[in-house]
Amino acid sequence: MRVFVQIPCLNEESTLPAVLETIPESIPGVDELEVLVIDDGSTDRTVEVAREHGVRHFVQHTRNMGLARSFRDGVDYALQHGADVVINTDGDNQYPQERIGDLVQPILEGRADIVIGDRQTKTIAHFSAFKKFMQAVGSQVVNKAAGTELPDAASGFRAYTRESLIRLNIITQFSYCMETIIQAGNKRLRIESVPITTNPKTRESRLFANIFQHMAKSGQAIMRSYIMFKPHTVFLTLAMLFFVAAMIPFVRFLYYFVSGEGGGHIQSLIFGTAMLVGALLSFALLVISDLLATNRTLIEESLERIKRLQYSPERLLPPVPEADETDSPLARSIEDDQLQPPVKTSSEHWR
Repeated sequence: MRVFVQIPCLNEESTLPAVLETIPESIPGVDELEVLVIDDGSTDRTVEVAREHGVRHFVQHTRNMGLARSFRDGVDYALQHGADVVINTDGDNQYPQERIGDLVQPILEGRADIVIGDRQTKTIAHFSAFKKFMQAVGSQVVNKAAGTELPDAASGFRAYTRESLIRLNIITQFSYCMETIIQAGNKRLRIESVPITTNPKTRESRLFANIFQHMAKSGQAIMRSYIMFKPHTVFLTLAMLFFVAAMIPFVRFLYYFVSGEGGGHIQSLIFGTAMLVGALLSFALLVISDLLATNRTLIEESLERIKRLQYSPERLLPPVPEADETDSPLARSIEDDQLQPPVKTSSEHWR
């Protein structure tokens, strides 16, 4: 079994060494353990530091593309190099890399397709009471949308099997965390949580400016994914609400009309008509979304077949040779540059 530990990085020169030094050299049951650094447009020495610590696998963006794109490009690279399991951790040393073995264990035992590290957010000292509360609320919302029971849906310390990554499709530009859980839950993939503790905070998040921006963007991603997989729940509920809102003024108007006072309550008829139009539009959106959901299912099945062909053993890229330990870091860097296969260096997706 070949496992890739991927680390999305944006100017992580100071914290990356601590991450790389604590990644286990081997895991029981794992034949090969590789480290992949995704450089998301760093302007410091992140890549050089990674090379100095023996990292041989890189995906580089010439400018910042965001966490979701970095995750997707890293997964693509790992699968093209024969990964059976992809583990995601952060370059800011938030997560305990020593627990990677525990994270991958449910997969090795055949119990899970995805494993998520539960940070036990209520115990994190640098989280404010409001942030702890919102983390719990956000996890409950995601669990409702995905049909899961995960205590920490926002955790980025995760392990994915090859099969689960083939079935998942990242669409959002913000963060893949919520979207992949909702997709996995609705696609009946097995998800487990492993309790972990977090390392001391090293810097502020670069993913969002403040908690409110995080809430807004996460809410948008959750709602988009929820509508994608459960359009009937959303639009049928809206149609019923509009219909009830239409019936109340209609009944009121009819009451006064029968009583001989209908002429003075025409506003109830107008408001009821507007609500009835809203109900009809919601029902129309339900029909359209149902057709789109059918089309999406067919497209996803086609994508799965394409991915299986793309990542089949005969199409895997050749392994990256080991660097000569007697060489200087500069020599190894030049040698690796010559040996590395082409990587994504712009917004265009390399194939």
